[in-house]
Amino acid sequence: MSREQRNFLKKLRQKKLLIFLIQIAIVILFFVLWELLANFHIINEFIFSKPSKVITTIGSLIATNNLFNHIFTTIYEIIIAFSLGIVLGFIIAIILYEFPTLAKICDPFLTMLNSLPKVALGPLIIIIAGANIKSVIIMALLINLIVSVITIYNGFNGIDPNKIKLLDSLKATKRQKLTKLIIPASYQTIISSLKLNISMSQIGVVMGEFLVSKEGLGYLIIYGTQVFNLSLVMSGILILIIISFILYKLVVYLEHILLKDKS
Repeated sequence: MSREQRNFLKKLRQKKLLIFLIQIAIVILFFVLWELLANFHIINEFIFSKPSKVITTIGSLIATNNLFNHIFTTIYEIIIAFSLGIVLGFIIAIILYEFPTLAKICDPFLTMLNSLPKVALGPLIIIIAGANIKSVIIMALLINLIVSVITIYNGFNGIDPNKIKLLDSLKATKRQKLTKLIIPASYQTIISSLKLNISMSQIGVVMGEFLVSKEGLGYLIIYGTQVFNLSLVMSGILILIIISFILYKLVVYLEHILLKDKS
Protein backbone atom coordinates (compact mmCIF):
# COMPACT_ATOMS: atom_id res chain seq x y z
CA MET A 1 0.00 0.00 0.00
CA SER A 2 1.40 3.38 -1.00
CA ARG A 3 1.78 6.36 1.29
CA GLU A 4 -1.00 8.19 -0.55
CA GLN A 5 -3.37 5.26 -0.04
CA ARG A 6 -2.57 5.10 3.67
CA ASN A 7 -3.18 8.83 4.04
CA PHE A 8 -6.45 8.54 2.16
CA LEU A 9 -7.69 5.67 4.36
CA LYS A 10 -6.56 7.55 7.47
CA LYS A 11 -8.54 10.63 6.43
CA LEU A 12 -11.54 8.44 5.65
CA ARG A 13 -11.43 6.85 9.13
CA GLN A 14 -11.02 10.28 10.73
CA LYS A 15 -14.03 11.58 8.81
CA LYS A 16 -16.17 8.61 9.90
CA LEU A 17 -15.06 9.10 13.51
CA LEU A 18 -15.85 12.83 13.33
CA ILE A 19 -19.34 12.14 11.96
CA PHE A 20 -19.95 9.57 14.73
CA LEU A 21 -18.79 11.97 17.45
CA ILE A 22 -21.00 14.76 16.07
CA GLN A 23 -23.97 12.39 16.09
CA ILE A 24 -23.26 11.43 19.71
CA ALA A 25 -22.89 15.11 20.63
CA ILE A 26 -26.26 15.93 19.03
CA VAL A 27 -27.97 13.17 21.03
CA ILE A 28 -26.36 14.31 24.30
CA LEU A 29 -27.22 17.95 23.58
CA PHE A 30 -30.83 16.97 22.88
CA PHE A 31 -31.22 15.21 26.24
CA VAL A 32 -29.44 17.98 28.15
CA LEU A 33 -31.68 20.64 26.59
CA TRP A 34 -34.75 18.51 27.26
CA GLU A 35 -33.79 18.16 30.94
CA LEU A 36 -33.00 21.87 31.32
CA LEU A 37 -36.18 23.03 29.59
CA ALA A 38 -38.24 20.81 31.89
CA ASN A 39 -36.38 21.89 35.05
CA PHE A 40 -36.82 25.59 34.23
CA HIS A 41 -40.50 25.01 33.35
CA ILE A 42 -40.06 26.23 29.79
CA ILE A 43 -41.86 23.07 28.63
CA ASN A 44 -44.61 21.29 30.49
CA GLU A 45 -42.93 18.54 32.50
CA PHE A 46 -46.21 16.65 32.90
CA ILE A 47 -46.73 16.39 29.15
CA PHE A 48 -43.16 16.04 27.89
CA SER A 49 -41.61 14.44 30.98
CA LYS A 50 -37.79 14.69 31.17
CA PRO A 51 -34.81 12.35 30.74
CA SER A 52 -34.25 11.79 34.47
CA LYS A 53 -37.89 10.69 34.90
CA VAL A 54 -37.70 8.50 31.81
CA ILE A 55 -34.58 6.76 33.14
CA THR A 56 -36.29 6.24 36.50
CA THR A 57 -39.36 4.81 34.78
CA ILE A 58 -37.27 2.41 32.67
CA GLY A 59 -35.40 1.35 35.81
CA SER A 60 -38.65 0.59 37.65
CA LEU A 61 -39.94 -1.40 34.66
CA ILE A 62 -36.76 -3.47 34.66
CA ALA A 63 -37.00 -3.98 38.42
CA THR A 64 -40.56 -5.30 38.13
CA ASN A 65 -39.68 -7.52 35.12
CA ASN A 66 -42.23 -5.72 32.92
CA LEU A 67 -39.93 -4.21 30.32
CA PHE A 68 -38.13 -6.99 28.49
CA ASN A 69 -41.30 -8.97 27.84
CA HIS A 70 -42.76 -5.93 26.05
CA ILE A 71 -39.53 -5.39 24.09
CA PHE A 72 -39.22 -9.03 23.02
CA THR A 73 -42.89 -9.14 21.99
CA THR A 74 -42.54 -6.07 19.76
CA ILE A 75 -39.24 -7.26 18.23
CA TYR A 76 -40.73 -10.71 17.55
CA GLU A 77 -43.73 -9.17 15.79
CA ILE A 78 -41.49 -6.83 13.77
CA ILE A 79 -39.26 -9.71 12.62
CA ILE A 80 -42.24 -11.85 11.58
CA ALA A 81 -43.94 -8.97 9.73
CA PHE A 82 -40.65 -7.90 8.12
CA SER A 83 -39.80 -11.43 6.93
CA LEU A 84 -43.26 -12.08 5.52
CA GLY A 85 -43.41 -8.64 3.91
CA ILE A 86 -40.08 -8.90 2.11
CA VAL A 87 -40.56 -12.52 0.96
CA LEU A 88 -44.13 -12.00 -0.26
CA GLY A 89 -43.22 -8.62 -1.76
CA PHE A 90 -40.31 -10.17 -3.66
CA ILE A 91 -42.46 -13.03 -5.01
CA ILE A 92 -45.34 -10.74 -6.02
CA ALA A 93 -42.91 -8.30 -7.71
CA ILE A 94 -41.44 -11.16 -9.76
CA ILE A 95 -44.93 -12.32 -10.80
CA LEU A 96 -45.92 -8.80 -11.85
CA TYR A 97 -42.67 -8.38 -13.78
CA GLU A 98 -43.09 -11.67 -15.61
CA PHE A 99 -46.71 -10.87 -16.51
CA PRO A 100 -46.88 -7.22 -17.67
CA THR A 101 -50.60 -7.40 -18.44
CA LEU A 102 -51.31 -8.52 -14.90
CA ALA A 103 -49.12 -5.68 -13.62
CA LYS A 104 -51.16 -3.12 -15.60
CA ILE A 105 -54.39 -4.59 -14.21
CA CYS A 106 -53.11 -4.50 -10.62
CA ASP A 107 -51.39 -1.08 -10.81
CA PRO A 108 -54.38 1.13 -9.80
CA PHE A 109 -55.38 -1.31 -7.06
CA LEU A 110 -51.87 -1.32 -5.59
CA THR A 111 -51.91 2.48 -5.57
CA MET A 112 -55.31 2.57 -3.87
CA LEU A 113 -54.28 0.00 -1.25
CA ASN A 114 -51.05 1.88 -0.58
CA SER A 115 -52.87 5.18 -0.01
CA LEU A 116 -55.60 3.63 2.16
CA PRO A 117 -55.24 4.48 5.88
CA LYS A 118 -54.58 0.98 7.24
CA VAL A 119 -55.83 1.83 10.72
CA ALA A 120 -59.32 2.19 9.20
CA LEU A 121 -59.20 -1.56 8.57
CA GLY A 122 -58.37 -2.24 12.21
CA PRO A 123 -61.89 -3.22 13.35
CA LEU A 124 -62.28 -5.52 10.35
CA ILE A 125 -58.90 -7.16 11.03
CA ILE A 126 -59.85 -7.75 14.67
CA ILE A 127 -63.17 -9.37 13.66
CA ILE A 128 -61.46 -11.65 11.13
CA ALA A 129 -58.24 -12.58 12.96
CA GLY A 130 -59.21 -11.89 16.57
CA ALA A 131 -57.63 -9.64 19.19
CA ASN A 132 -54.24 -11.35 19.17
CA ILE A 133 -50.78 -11.28 17.62
CA LYS A 134 -52.21 -12.30 14.23
CA SER A 135 -54.02 -8.97 13.96
CA VAL A 136 -50.82 -7.09 14.81
CA ILE A 137 -48.85 -8.90 12.09
CA ILE A 138 -51.65 -8.48 9.53
CA MET A 139 -51.72 -4.74 10.26
CA ALA A 140 -47.95 -4.55 9.75
CA LEU A 141 -48.20 -6.57 6.52
CA LEU A 142 -50.84 -4.22 5.15
CA ILE A 143 -48.41 -1.37 5.66
CA ASN A 144 -45.14 -2.92 4.47
CA LEU A 145 -46.19 -5.36 1.75
CA ILE A 146 -47.50 -2.96 -0.89
CA VAL A 147 -44.50 -0.67 -0.43
CA SER A 148 -42.14 -3.63 -0.90
CA VAL A 149 -43.95 -4.82 -4.02
CA ILE A 150 -43.92 -1.38 -5.65
CA THR A 151 -40.27 -0.67 -4.76
CA ILE A 152 -38.91 -4.02 -5.98
CA TYR A 153 -41.12 -4.07 -9.08
CA ASN A 154 -39.98 -0.57 -10.09
CA GLY A 155 -36.40 -1.71 -9.57
CA PHE A 156 -36.93 -4.61 -11.95
CA ASN A 157 -38.39 -2.25 -14.55
CA GLY A 158 -35.39 0.06 -14.21
CA ILE A 159 -32.97 -2.47 -15.71
CA ASP A 160 -31.23 -1.30 -18.89
CA PRO A 161 -33.40 -2.64 -21.77
CA ASN A 162 -30.31 -3.08 -23.94
CA LYS A 163 -28.99 -5.70 -21.54
CA ILE A 164 -32.30 -7.54 -21.76
CA LYS A 165 -32.16 -7.40 -25.56
CA LEU A 166 -28.65 -8.82 -25.43
CA LEU A 167 -29.85 -11.83 -23.44
CA ASP A 168 -32.81 -12.19 -25.80
CA SER A 169 -30.39 -12.34 -28.74
CA LEU A 170 -28.53 -15.12 -26.94
CA LYS A 171 -31.81 -17.07 -26.58
CA ALA A 172 -31.83 -16.78 -22.79
CA THR A 173 -34.90 -18.17 -21.03
CA LYS A 174 -37.07 -16.09 -18.70
CA ARG A 175 -35.54 -17.87 -15.73
CA GLN A 176 -32.01 -17.14 -16.90
CA LYS A 177 -32.79 -13.47 -17.49
CA LEU A 178 -34.36 -13.24 -14.05
CA THR A 179 -31.56 -14.99 -12.15
CA LYS A 180 -28.58 -13.75 -14.18
CA LEU A 181 -29.61 -10.16 -14.86
CA ILE A 182 -32.82 -8.80 -13.31
CA ILE A 183 -32.32 -9.83 -9.68
CA PRO A 184 -28.51 -9.25 -9.47
CA ALA A 185 -28.87 -5.84 -11.13
CA SER A 186 -31.62 -4.93 -8.62
CA TYR A 187 -29.56 -5.61 -5.48
CA GLN A 188 -29.46 -1.95 -4.52
CA THR A 189 -33.22 -1.58 -4.98
CA ILE A 190 -33.88 -4.72 -2.95
CA ILE A 191 -31.67 -3.40 -0.15
CA SER A 192 -33.54 -0.08 -0.25
CA SER A 193 -36.73 -2.09 0.04
CA LEU A 194 -35.33 -3.85 3.11
CA LYS A 195 -34.54 -0.52 4.76
CA LEU A 196 -38.01 0.80 4.00
CA ASN A 197 -39.68 -2.46 4.99
CA ILE A 198 -38.08 -2.61 8.44
CA SER A 199 -39.34 0.87 9.32
CA MET A 200 -42.79 0.19 7.87
CA SER A 201 -42.96 -3.09 9.81
CA GLN A 202 -42.21 -1.28 13.06
CA ILE A 203 -44.87 1.34 12.34
CA GLY A 204 -47.40 -1.37 11.50
CA VAL A 205 -46.62 -3.42 14.60
CA VAL A 206 -46.96 -0.43 16.92
CA MET A 207 -50.26 0.54 15.26
CA GLY A 208 -51.48 -3.03 15.67
CA GLU A 209 -50.46 -3.04 19.33
CA PHE A 210 -52.35 0.20 19.82
CA LEU A 211 -55.51 -1.58 18.65
CA VAL A 212 -55.44 -5.10 20.07
CA SER A 213 -52.31 -6.07 21.98
CA LYS A 214 -52.03 -6.60 25.72
CA GLU A 215 -48.24 -6.59 25.60
CA GLY A 216 -45.55 -4.90 23.57
CA LEU A 217 -44.19 -1.36 23.47
CA GLY A 218 -47.26 -0.09 21.60
CA TYR A 219 -49.45 -1.39 24.41
CA LEU A 220 -47.09 0.18 26.96
CA ILE A 221 -47.48 3.58 25.28
CA ILE A 222 -51.27 3.31 25.10
CA TYR A 223 -51.46 2.18 28.72
CA GLY A 224 -49.28 5.10 29.81
CA THR A 225 -51.63 7.48 27.97
CA GLN A 226 -54.70 5.96 29.62
CA VAL A 227 -53.29 6.35 33.14
CA PHE A 228 -51.72 9.77 32.36
CA ASN A 229 -48.22 8.44 32.99
CA LEU A 230 -46.42 10.44 30.31
CA SER A 231 -43.00 9.30 31.54
CA LEU A 232 -44.09 5.76 30.62
CA VAL A 233 -45.18 7.00 27.19
CA MET A 234 -41.84 8.74 26.58
CA SER A 235 -39.98 5.65 27.81
CA GLY A 236 -41.81 3.50 25.25
CA ILE A 237 -41.09 5.99 22.47
CA LEU A 238 -37.40 6.20 23.40
CA ILE A 239 -37.04 2.40 23.42
CA LEU A 240 -38.77 2.20 20.03
CA ILE A 241 -36.27 4.71 18.63
CA ILE A 242 -33.37 2.60 19.94
CA ILE A 243 -34.87 -0.58 18.46
CA SER A 244 -35.41 1.19 15.14
CA PHE A 245 -31.77 2.29 15.10
CA ILE A 246 -30.49 -1.23 15.88
CA LEU A 247 -32.69 -2.88 13.25
CA TYR A 248 -31.64 -0.30 10.66
CA LYS A 249 -27.96 -0.95 11.42
CA LEU A 250 -28.54 -4.69 10.99
CA VAL A 251 -30.03 -4.07 7.54
CA VAL A 252 -27.07 -1.80 6.67
CA TYR A 253 -24.72 -4.61 7.76
CA LEU A 254 -26.67 -7.03 5.54
CA GLU A 255 -26.32 -4.54 2.68
CA HIS A 256 -22.58 -4.47 3.19
CA ILE A 257 -22.39 -8.28 3.05
CA LEU A 258 -24.58 -8.60 -0.07
CA LEU A 259 -22.84 -5.85 -2.02
CA LYS A 260 -19.43 -7.19 -0.97
CA ASP A 261 -20.38 -10.67 -2.20
CA LYS A 262 -21.65 -9.18 -5.45
CA SER A 263 -18.41 -7.34 -6.04
